Amino acid sequence: MATYVFSDVHGHAEPLRRLLNRIAPSDDDRFFCLGDMVDRGPAPLDVVELVRTLPNVTALMGNHEDLMLGWIHDQSNYMSLADWTLNGGNVTRVGLMRLTPWARISLVEWFDSLPAYAVCTVRDRIYVLVHAGILPYTGEPRAWDEDVLRDLLDGMDRQDLMWIRELFWEAPTGLMDGAGAGPIVIAGHTPTRYLMHMDAVCDRPVLDDDGICQSVRVGGPDSCGGMWDKWNVDSGCAGGAAFGKVTIIRLDDGAELTEPIAPGE
Repeated sequence: MATYVFSDVHGHAEPLRRLLNRIAPSDDDRFFCLGDMVDRGPAPLDVVELVRTLPNVTALMGNHEDLMLGWIHDQSNYMSLADWTLNGGNVTRVGLMRLTPWARISLVEWFDSLPAYAVCTVRDRIYVLVHAGILPYTGEPRAWDEDVLRDLLDGMDRQDLMWIRELFWEAPTGLMDGAGAGPIVIAGHTPTRYLMHMDAVCDRPVLDDDGICQSVRVGGPDSCGGMWDKWNVDSGCAGGAAFGKVTIIRLDDGAELTEPIAPGE
């Protein structure tokens, strides 16, 4: 059994399909998709279909799913439509309108059910999985387990979990101690190229040798026992072929599996 995490595919179904074919998931594997399946790319609903067919999958609410639902549930609010459209939502809206009424209602109900976070343990390391990030924890040191973390996350604003940027990437999470014990937070939402403009320390360049976004680990390892307390898995699919690629991380060994986006897909 292996555990895989990915995020921010943004409608690029074909490279995601190729990557999943390479992985060839087994029935015992589990997948976490951290949101932003929709918008920008050419086939957002195909991405959703792929995600929903994965074994033991947990999909999270991203800010683009949040934008979409804001309009779906109040179609008289033209500001919601304008905001969603400006953020690449038109391709998703057109796809939804082409569905039968029953299929559209069923899909919207599924989107409405998406959680804002997940917690899992792989090889004795706890991971907090969220679309955008978390506000830093500033309370007393705690012995973290999955239930304690869920209580903490339940008390956070869902909008922060879907939309936060600098406050997360520029500061320690506060969950990992000086010996490197504690949870790692994995998030997307912010294409790694944008970390170049933030006060964020990364384990490698945010762009690969071809100038394309790549997954990075972020934090202050000197204060976390040599560990990186945040991982960014948004490798820039929102920008398309010349900007990003699809990345899936296998938590069991930290392997990063990638697939380029070809022009037009």
